[in-house]
Amino acid sequence: MAHALIALGSNLGDRRRTLDEALAALAALPGTRLLRRSRWHETAPVGGPPGQGEFLNGAALLETPLSPHDLLAAMTQIEAAAGRTRETPWGPRTLDLDLLLYDALVSDDPALALPHPHMAQRRFVLDPACEVAPGMLHPRSGWTVGALRRRLA
Repeated sequence: MAHALIALGSNLGDRRRTLDEALAALAALPGTRLLRRSRWHETAPVGGPPGQGEFLNGAALLETPLSPHDLLAAMTQIEAAAGRTRETPWGPRTLDLDLLLYDALVSDDPALALPHPHMAQRRFVLDPACEVAPGMLHPRSGWTVGALRRRLA
């Protein structure tokens, strides 16, 4: 069983309901268990077109037998079921799920970069991630999630 750290975000529709349903869908994946979830954090959008609404962001720590690619495929299906479209890069979205860490796996696969390439620079990712996995190691930097967050102070 692997530990997977996932970031969740939404800035369209009933954000809280969408995120709660995404957590339930993640926990319902075959053999998967939701170990911890963060509270929801309201944050300003970063990048993308101007005029977007505020995001609700959070994080979840899962224990799963799914491979990283199978987990990513399931996450993409959960996003689609929530009405996610990919018309505008970094545009508004009903649901955004990002696989941040999968144990200490490092992958440069174009379909799945691990750890997530931008997580260490994004406070809106690290704040909730620290609530659920402060001691989880970022294998490229050698720093824990908590240490990465403190570095952003």
